[in-house]
Amino acid sequence: MRQTEQQQGCGSPRVNLYDEVTDRIVKQLEQGCVPWVQPWQASGGAFALPVNAATSRYYTGINILILWDAASARGFGANRWLTFRQALSLGGNVRKGERGTTACYADSFIPRGGEAEKKSRGSSDFRPNERAEKEEPQRIPFLKRFTLFNVSQCENLPAELLEQPRPVSESEIHADAEALIAATKADIRIGGGEAFYHRIDDYICVPPQTSFFDVINFYRTCCHELSHWTGSKSRLARDLENRFGSSGYAREELVAELSCAFLCAHLNIVPTVRHADYIGNWLTVLRDDSRAIFNAASLASKAADFILAFRAPKASEAELAA
Repeated sequence: MRQTEQQQGCGSPRVNLYDEVTDRIVKQLEQGCVPWVQPWQASGGAFALPVNAATSRYYTGINILILWDAASARGFGANRWLTFRQALSLGGNVRKGERGTTACYADSFIPRGGEAEKKSRGSSDFRPNERAEKEEPQRIPFLKRFTLFNVSQCENLPAELLEQPRPVSESEIHADAEALIAATKADIRIGGGEAFYHRIDDYICVPPQTSFFDVINFYRTCCHELSHWTGSKSRLARDLENRFGSSGYAREELVAELSCAFLCAHLNIVPTVRHADYIGNWLTVLRDDSRAIFNAASLASKAADFILAFRAPKASEAELAA
């Protein structure tokens, strides 16, 4: 039986958010639509990473996929989002009758009784034995829903919030991508006919730019392999030792695919599917585990953020930090 979760303030059950999001992504993959690429194709390429219009903070993890999908499905012209109250704080408002998009954030809690036990262990008259020390109350993870509205669903907002950046040309050298790749100081070896990350010797091999039909694919490939590179034990320490064809291998490829898409979005490059032949394996993983896409998206955001942290700060950012 499908798990359900209780709505806040009432007793009626609703579909578990893990299942709800995973089912939608599985259906899209079964139809040949890749959720982190389809929105860009539907919009003609003018798409961006979802950002909060009030705080200028980018959304991360599964919320990127949720908001990309909503923007594509509902034909929104911008990828900036607000809560109902944030729209009011900017002098605007959500138009009457507009339906919001459900996003989520992860948190955890200690079950009732566990917190009291934890506090009592810290009191001077409590002498726990060794076993009790090891059995700390466990935190229970959960997802909390919240509602966002696209700026296209609002009125009276500042005009600049509706603008969308244009994607870079497929045939031009991308200065920002070049700078980012160089800033990581990763050992990238140009040559050969294959692209891969060598886990043991910690280097990346990428064919020369002239080997790609479009220059932009060189940058997409570098972003994908750099995403694997972040998984090294000396960096984010993901499990990279899984055999080809295994579930673990498919999960890591999913992380790299998503991370590459997130990096491309930051660089204003239209993402593509780097390894379409893995779609069948990803479907197997997602059907077996409704939390897999959430975990993959979270790890992908961490990988993308790790790489983006190498960027030199913009002048305004540098002045603020001084």
